[in-house]
Amino acid sequence: MEISGKIIQVLPLQEGVSKNSGNPWKVQSYVLETQEQYPRKVYFEIFGEDRIKNNQCNIDDIVTVSFDIESREFNGRWYTSIRAWKVQQGIVDTAAQQPVQAAPAAQQTAQAAAPMAGNTATFDSVAATDDGTDLPF
Repeated sequence: MEISGKIIQVLPLQEGVSKNSGNPWKVQSYVLETQEQYPRKVYFEIFGEDRIKNNQCNIDDIVTVSFDIESREFNGRWYTSIRAWKVQQGIVDTAAQQPVQAAPAAQQTAQAAAPMAGNTATFDSVAATDDGTDLPF
């Protein structure tokens, strides 16, 4: 899955040692805000020292985050985490897999609506081209 937006918060790096294996671990957490008409805030984590080094983010960066969602149960309660495995600078066009320049939310909304503008047809225009039946197909 992917989500794009602006990094609005970089939380402190968390690190520790696994109880079971004794291996050290690191987790870097961020808060991303989507750039839509109704922006949403999304908390995500990057787990592992190598991934943290390769996917550095700063406040106000426009990024596209590739992630996995996982839920787990603990003491009868469920917890969901979003673990990022790749962070790309800029908004990525998923069709071409290429970063594109970030546009203001209003322009993005207009661009998203543009492909649908030519596909609108009223029932009357469809019926008028038919063989006289009132069925639209």
